[in-house]
Amino acid sequence: MEKFIVTPKEDKTVTMTIRIDRALQEKYNDLAAKTNRSRNELIGMALQFALDNMELKEA
Repeated sequence: MEKFIVTPKEDKTVTMTIRIDRALQEKYNDLAAKTNRSRNELIGMALQFALDNMELKEA
């Protein structure tokens, strides 16, 4: 019989607290309900998209 091998879980996430406008939170709540994704997942996706598509302008 094969063994059931359990390896340590690799946790790459961190907890972070931010303050956002209540209206923005409600938009993410609505989007989460419509897409069956968590609000946290959607915000993480949006943050990654912003970083990937950001252009810094010199002062």
